[in-house]
Amino acid sequence: MITMDNLSKSFGTFQVLKNCSTQIEKGEVVVICGPSGSGKSTLIKCINGLEPFDSGKIVVGDIDVGASSTDLPKLRAKIGMVFQNFELFPHLSILDNIVIAQTKVLGRKADEATAKAEGLLKRVGLSDQASKYPAHLSGGQQQRVAIARALAMDPMAMMFDEPTSALDPEMINEVLDVMVELAGDGMTMLCVTHEMGFARKVADRVIFMDKGEIIEDCGKEAFFTEDRSARAQQFLAKILPH
Repeated sequence: MITMDNLSKSFGTFQVLKNCSTQIEKGEVVVICGPSGSGKSTLIKCINGLEPFDSGKIVVGDIDVGASSTDLPKLRAKIGMVFQNFELFPHLSILDNIVIAQTKVLGRKADEATAKAEGLLKRVGLSDQASKYPAHLSGGQQQRVAIARALAMDPMAMMFDEPTSALDPEMINEVLDVMVELAGDGMTMLCVTHEMGFARKVADRVIFMDKGEIIEDCGKEAFFTEDRSARAQQFLAKILPH
């Protein structure tokens, strides 16, 4: 579903991605991990054109992301993106946050978009919060709304950029539970996260990055049980005890 070939990107003189190549199959759950500043978030933002890249190629389905003729808003409508800080519209109700993109981007009728939104709020356990505003919800609840909003666009894949890193510890599991359910339903997912328990539970593959490069790209069992690169072992030794 997603092919990346020799992707490179720099911010000024700093090269944030260096010849990154991988493939994501339909229905696959891939966790991307690594130290801060290793290029993880930039990598997934390049996939839907939120970040332009300098060289290499990304193909999503049959869409060449870097081609000048590519309709990036149309592409983004097909790839759900859940950010670290929710990115909900503060002036809209929870229901309207999920309805608006359906009507504006997909052209759905209001009643159809509302029914879709109500069904998704039920799915993420927030039916009783539909009329509230984001500021009235906890961080975990807002993140579940953000997931519902992304799902409302009927995406071919979902990308998560450290979706639990801004949450209090008590709220992390309620978000991860929704993500585990999505994985169980066969959703194609790329998730930048340090939640290794989530990776062990649902990931098909783990990509480990350091200094802009993909150092490891292997099945989760191999990543956690076999001898990995020295850098990956060092990373795991620091993060797994916690």
